[in-house]
Amino acid sequence: MASRRKGNGGGSRPARDLKDLTFWGYKRKNGRVGVRNHVVILPLDDLSNAACEAVANNIKGTMALPHPYGRLQFGEDLELHFRTLIGTGSNPNVAAVVVIGIEPGWTQKIVDGIARTGKPVAGFWIEQNGDISTIASASRKAKEFVQWASEQRRVECRLKDMWVSVKCGESDTTSGLASNPTVGNFIDKVDPFGVTSCFGETSEITGAEMVCATRGKTPAAGKKFLKTWKAYMDEVIEPYKTSDLSDSQPTKGNIEGGLTTIEEKAFGNLEKIGQKTRYVDVLGPAEAPSKGSGLYFMDTSSAAAECVTLQAAAGFAVHLFPTGQGNVIGNPIEPVIKLTANPRTVRTMGEHIDLDVSGLLRREMTLDEAGDALIDMTIRVCNGRLTAAEALGHREFVLTKLYRSA
Repeated sequence: MASRRKGNGGGSRPARDLKDLTFWGYKRKNGRVGVRNHVVILPLDDLSNAACEAVANNIKGTMALPHPYGRLQFGEDLELHFRTLIGTGSNPNVAAVVVIGIEPGWTQKIVDGIARTGKPVAGFWIEQNGDISTIASASRKAKEFVQWASEQRRVECRLKDMWVSVKCGESDTTSGLASNPTVGNFIDKVDPFGVTSCFGETSEITGAEMVCATRGKTPAAGKKFLKTWKAYMDEVIEPYKTSDLSDSQPTKGNIEGGLTTIEEKAFGNLEKIGQKTRYVDVLGPAEAPSKGSGLYFMDTSSAAAECVTLQAAAGFAVHLFPTGQGNVIGNPIEPVIKLTANPRTVRTMGEHIDLDVSGLLRREMTLDEAGDALIDMTIRVCNGRLTAAEALGHREFVLTKLYRSA
């Protein structure tokens, strides 16, 4: 057991400790830096999943991302579909992409969007070709891409090249008290060095929305957040709820962990953005930041796989995920770092945890020490260390759908 330590749990690491901190990443043609080097076989639509999985089976070192949507979507739902798939292929953790669709028009739209990053991408379609011919042609191109990607080398990068997204899951009392504040300590320390970061979970801010609004860097950012939150309430929650959000917010796991209301959950959630950092803008789902470095809020579901998928599609390269009761979420292209302060979760689900900060609750470590440990773990993952979710094969890729298809 670690010895008890004294210190100011809310303090910040001196700037001189981080100014020279670097990590090793893949520099892409558009200037972004990835921490993984995936070759993705990306289906445009649900009908193309089988062909993509066949190509990934043929060519080792590639990865298919099957999903259930892409037919008869329209309007904003269709735009979100395109934005998510293009963003996924454009993520700097992806070296090259093979896109397969049922028909050429929409397939080419995805290809063209990804091509703007300068990375290798090619599209194939099944209509008038069939699965077998399409799989053969796509497999040949995938082999070419994966051999090209295998020769890419990591280069030394500065903290300002790091894009970090955050979300919590299966929260309990230890989340708001320790693991979420650890992430907040991380954000407060790295933000001055130009790190781009993102938080979301629109419905889970309910009860703390007015406090969250005050955390905007400008009054306009705060107003934009409130407008986004209210639209979610008016257009999604109010029309479709029953009497309330029982069994959804808080979840069964949250309640078992001691959280009785969404308000309790919301204030614990906000601990992830630290005490000093202010968000510079509010993003739509899967929308890439456009106002420089800093913290952003993204309008997302609170469902773990959906939220992380949207953040990865916006270009975030590494994810911090504090969990209380133990959430097993991973993502195929963005490594998910799990931390917990719940000693039972460490004991019963330790294989899912990358960083144990339960010492905070035993007063065996300070919040500054926990934040430093998270910085160190994040650098190790950026340098290539597999997260627990990656080692266990968790590749949850879940698209957000706004409404019924035509």
